[in-house]
Amino acid sequence: MNAPMSRTATADPSIAVVIPCHRVTRHIFALLNGIGREVRHIIVVDDCCPDRTGELVTALCRDPRVVIITHAGNLGVGGAVMTGYRRALELGADIVVKLDGDGQMDPALILQFVSPILDGQADYTKGNRFTNIEDVRAMPPARLFGNGVLSFVTKASSGYWTLFDPTNGYTAIHAAVLARLPLDKIRPRYFFESDMLFRLGTVRACVIDIPMTAIYGDEESGLRIGRVLGPFLTGNLVNVAKRVLYNYFLRDFSIASVQLLIGIASLVFALGFGVRGWIVSAATGATASTGTVMLAALPVIVGMQLLLSFLAFDIAAMPNRALHPLLTPRRRGRAEAERGAGANEGPDLRMVDAA
Repeated sequence: MNAPMSRTATADPSIAVVIPCHRVTRHIFALLNGIGREVRHIIVVDDCCPDRTGELVTALCRDPRVVIITHAGNLGVGGAVMTGYRRALELGADIVVKLDGDGQMDPALILQFVSPILDGQADYTKGNRFTNIEDVRAMPPARLFGNGVLSFVTKASSGYWTLFDPTNGYTAIHAAVLARLPLDKIRPRYFFESDMLFRLGTVRACVIDIPMTAIYGDEESGLRIGRVLGPFLTGNLVNVAKRVLYNYFLRDFSIASVQLLIGIASLVFALGFGVRGWIVSAATGATASTGTVMLAALPVIVGMQLLLSFLAFDIAAMPNRALHPLLTPRRRGRAEAERGAGANEGPDLRMVDAA
């Protein structure tokens, strides 16, 4: 049973669900049937699926909330989600939830993801499968290691140091914040979740994790840690550089900017001076003097201290206040909420037997 709506839901928010589809015909109908009546629009994006998921849903689904979009070519999961996001904005959705079509995400949790946004606590919520120790124990060691590495570099690239499980695709976002993101610039394939966090960081959106348990069945994931680890690391390192440039040199210049510059300069000087001294010592056989050693070591100590201070500043600067209340008009009055009360009852959900 779905949890009750939060008190702020009396303003009758329009919730849309985006489902990117590629080879998920075995699971799509169970997922659609599980989406509760709090959802007003269900956007199914057929990303040039060989199984023609879009045609199958069109033929068998009788849920009037469902909108089908079919891509002529495969754009990747990120590209499909961006298509769904754009349609959700066109439909006037207030909050957009993203679910994968493979059945690993329980639609009964939608309100848990939406409620912090409705309450003004967050702009974007995402799932975290690592909060329950029993779930963690069931995961293969390679997946744990890969996710740990990806989580750390995503923390650095996005600035959201308290988040984990960056590749988790169960998300919800407020439409006012979504409209501020450059959707055409977000990476179209598996890296899009991490790139999404980077883009959210550039607009100072508040993001929180939602504990969840993934549902594993007979689905086959196209994500292979060994295959994507390199591109993920490269993409995140590029985003680290862009984030630091944007936040500490283009948009602002603070004491943290000075700490970063002097810290890097000190380490570069120490490295250059130390290597030069080692080469001279090896060539001449002369032992470096105490002063020479200290001149190489002191900048290392100073540089590391400055970089740690910069890191502490960056962690403290993580966005912790929701942005969307500043971007949206005031909530509707009671009369408007009562007029929309009938919509909360939702449509009659019916599905034709696939047999």
